[in-house]
Amino acid sequence: MELFRDTKIDFLSKKWYFLAFSLIFSVSGILSMAFWHHIPLGIDFRGGTVVDVKFVQSPNVDAIRGELDRAGLKDFTLQADTRSGSNELLIKLDIQETSEQALDKGKEIIVKALQGAGEPGKADLNNVGYSTLQDYLVKADPLHLGSDAPVQYAKIAHDIVDYRDKVRQGVLGSVADISAVAPPAVVSAIGQDYYTANFGVRNVDIVGPQVGAQLRRQAILATLYSLAGMLVYLWLRFELIYGVAAVVACFHDTLITVGAFSLLNTEISLTVIAAILTLVGYSMNDTIVVFDRIRENIKLLRKDSLTDIVNKSINQTLSRTVLTSGLTFLTVLALFVFGGEVLHGFSLALVIGIIIGTYSSIFVAAPMLVAYQEWRGNQSAAVASRKSKA
Repeated sequence: MELFRDTKIDFLSKKWYFLAFSLIFSVSGILSMAFWHHIPLGIDFRGGTVVDVKFVQSPNVDAIRGELDRAGLKDFTLQADTRSGSNELLIKLDIQETSEQALDKGKEIIVKALQGAGEPGKADLNNVGYSTLQDYLVKADPLHLGSDAPVQYAKIAHDIVDYRDKVRQGVLGSVADISAVAPPAVVSAIGQDYYTANFGVRNVDIVGPQVGAQLRRQAILATLYSLAGMLVYLWLRFELIYGVAAVVACFHDTLITVGAFSLLNTEISLTVIAAILTLVGYSMNDTIVVFDRIRENIKLLRKDSLTDIVNKSINQTLSRTVLTSGLTFLTVLALFVFGGEVLHGFSLALVIGIIIGTYSSIFVAAPMLVAYQEWRGNQSAAVASRKSKA
């Protein structure tokens, strides 16, 4: 499939406009990282506790903030999922509030603060674990199973927890909801000793400060190693200048993406680093396609100038670029819009990266290649002129 045929767009004549665009956004990102928001690291890198909470109804963020304040927590952040009907909230507790040994306690404080007084004498069915529920059923033995109680109640407890977490997305509206998977006698017994809070904890991520520092270092090294490996690959496949131009373009993409996160004050997590590494590979692949066509055309169009050859090569690969980048962009855009809060950073990095990566292959890597070859040609001409005069 080909969208464009025989296009003759003079891309390189527009290079200064796009290089100015790159300069503006790169400098803005650097200034933000240096003076404004800095690099907004997520819990993965700075350490702390993230509790993903699902509510029965849309959570009142101000009320929850007040409850956590009264529980003695400070410097926490609340991040609500804005999707209609999601009713999810991410509660992030910075490492400054808890030591590495007390990170589990951070989760307990958050859960207790949200539960409030609850119902005296009753446990919360929305936040009970499988083993605790099994032990309760074995002890209560509402079905009078006798010696078969441990095996039978293990299955019933497993069914109840699975129903709550997988079917009801982590939160039950009432104890009666479990009648879909539990016998009436079990429902009745649980109803006497359990109640359902208006929330359920879906997931808890706990990262210590030492682990966070190690993850920061490994994320930086992973990005640098990937760029170095690609430089060597392109050096061997083409010439060194091709590798340098492609790596500079990828570094440009990474800088603008991280700068955009800083400008938007959006946290950078491990999934964002994964997205950045993905876009580095994506941008490099796009650049290699253009460079490969340039190398072929240099052999075929020996009489043409390098600028004309590069323009022709970009036009010849334009249809492929629009199709692959366009379809990929639509996919990650859908992920950004509908993927929810957990995937927000990952999809945002890909949305920014695909746009910048596609543009840098044409307006950063290609002009850099032409500029170097022209400079080398001028240097060779100057050396030849000096020799002739001598």
